[in-house]
Amino acid sequence: MRPGEGNFGGLDLRRTIAGAVFCLAGLLLPAWADEDAARDVFLKSERALAALNSFQADFEQAYFSMTVSEPLREKGRLSYRKPGRMRWEYRSGSGQIIVLSDGVMETLIPEENQLIRQIIPDDQADGALFGLLSGRTGLADAYRIENNPFPGAEGPVHQLKLTPLEEGETAYLLVEIDARTFFLRRVVLFDWAGNKNEFTFSRLKTNPRLGPNVFVIEVPDGCEIIDNVDPRRS
Repeated sequence: MRPGEGNFGGLDLRRTIAGAVFCLAGLLLPAWADEDAARDVFLKSERALAALNSFQADFEQAYFSMTVSEPLREKGRLSYRKPGRMRWEYRSGSGQIIVLSDGVMETLIPEENQLIRQIIPDDQADGALFGLLSGRTGLADAYRIENNPFPGAEGPVHQLKLTPLEEGETAYLLVEIDARTFFLRRVVLFDWAGNKNEFTFSRLKTNPRLGPNVFVIEVPDGCEIIDNVDPRRS
């Protein structure tokens, strides 16, 4: 995944000089100009996502914990429909289904035959991963945005670092944006403990017809319901 060491044997002198010129130009470029360019890319991605009524994409998730040597890897299918409805269906590993709708998150945990319902605070629903994927406007004002190349890029992409202006659970995010579609390719979240949660998206389908049943979890027989929204349903 990480770039290997370069081989400079026989490198064309003109390319060497040209590379040096571009590097020098980058050093002389004011920091605010670089941040403005990064912010412009972020806003284009925000507008591209906000223009969609719905989308579906495959995702791969890798969670790197500071206390575990091997990352936890899972994959599945993400569905989104305005306004703010999401379904994360894990098709490997835990097999969990997570649905966010009308400010409520439902999580089905097949391993425990358990369904958990809870209210999502506005700051969590609007920020980080949920806010980025929904194209929620105004997020650019919540982060310091700068260009920040990181390993693993495939094809033409923009890579940004987003640092929250207000301290929270997330220390910073790395975001990879497709240079053609401006859809998110990767989102990597880092917390203050050094843990990393990476999401990679592929096979994007824009504006599919998604009926209301997509955002309803079918509760299996005998399932224990833990309802933190309406305790009377527990």
